[in-house]
Amino acid sequence: MLVTRTKSKIWVHNNNYNNCSPCPSFKDIHTLLSDDSKPNSKKPNIFHRVRRVTAILRVLTTRPGPGPDLPLKALPQPESNPNRKSDPLIQIPGADKKIVIYFTSLRVIRSTFDDCKAVRSILRSFRVSMDERDVSMDTGFMEELKMILGEKTKLSLPRVFIGGRYIGGADEIRQLHESGELKKYVEGLIPADFSTCQVCGGHRFILCDECSGSHKCYSEKGGFRTCLACNENGLIRCPSCYYAPITLR
Repeated sequence: MLVTRTKSKIWVHNNNYNNCSPCPSFKDIHTLLSDDSKPNSKKPNIFHRVRRVTAILRVLTTRPGPGPDLPLKALPQPESNPNRKSDPLIQIPGADKKIVIYFTSLRVIRSTFDDCKAVRSILRSFRVSMDERDVSMDTGFMEELKMILGEKTKLSLPRVFIGGRYIGGADEIRQLHESGELKKYVEGLIPADFSTCQVCGGHRFILCDECSGSHKCYSEKGGFRTCLACNENGLIRCPSCYYAPITLR
């Protein structure tokens, strides 16, 4: 392909030498950048479109945001309803001077087990009285928790009550512990008793005397029947060290 230069045009010659099309040269740049606002102009030039878009983008990028002149507090906030009632305080009776924690010792769900272990470790570090209720040892604890928090509440473990007042789960305990607020919650609670129970050895459950831990009783007339004195694991709460189950009115 041969290119020939003239005074104001550049002619591009193809191999057939028949199709030749003029192309504007750099000398005609003033024509391309001429003002499109003249009445004789038919349509906006492409260069003017680019310059207009560039100017708009420059204005948008330099638009002032919230700063010293426009603080964030000056932005509109959602209106609060003064007639709205606060959520009722969740409490359990008989736990005014201790910590009650519902947890699981099973490793079926590793994240839940790790949360329960971490929360128990944090609470034990304050050396105050703790009532640890393992739902894997007795499903009655889960029924208690449903009665306290309500049937519609999505239950997850652990759940912590301090001084009879519901605090929350693993996330809430970690946040309070990191901020140093958890120490204020446990002030005034009964100190922990580190002595070991001679009846259950610290396990807080013993085998049922009626069924010897099988959860089944046999009689000649009725055959095998479910033992009503123990839980599904054939265990009963230690009468020496375990707290009496809570009763909700």
